[in-house]
Amino acid sequence: MKDIFNQNTVAEFQTRINNISADSTAQWGKMNVYQMLKHCTENDKMLTKERKFKRLFIGRIFGRLALRTSLNDKPFTHNSPTHPDLIIKDNGDVETQKQEWLSVIEGYYSKPSTTFENFVHPFFGKMTPQQISKFAYKHIDHHLRQFGV
Repeated sequence: MKDIFNQNTVAEFQTRINNISADSTAQWGKMNVYQMLKHCTENDKMLTKERKFKRLFIGRIFGRLALRTSLNDKPFTHNSPTHPDLIIKDNGDVETQKQEWLSVIEGYYSKPSTTFENFVHPFFGKMTPQQISKFAYKHIDHHLRQFGV
């Protein structure tokens, strides 16, 4: 699997993100294109420690087990559950949101590697930088595939 901390991987994602337009439609799920872009932006802000979300009780019980399943070599399943704070209901400007997401994902390779130490995911719990890399890659790829890019 590709490494999200690698500039080439981020550049590949940036190219795919730039292929999204306001007319893009989901191949599955309930989100429109703006909501997906905002959801991914907020998720990546969490993983790069720019945002923090409250730890979920259910995650304290099942998070570690779910993390192992999430980090296998298979793509995420369609319509997977998400943290309530990452469910986006509003709408906005697609191009502006794209630019924000593009800027956030640069943090995966431009921030110091120590940024990703001692990270606690609100559902999965403590994650290593390698686990963050794999999860971030799979999450971004999942949503870009959702919108056909």
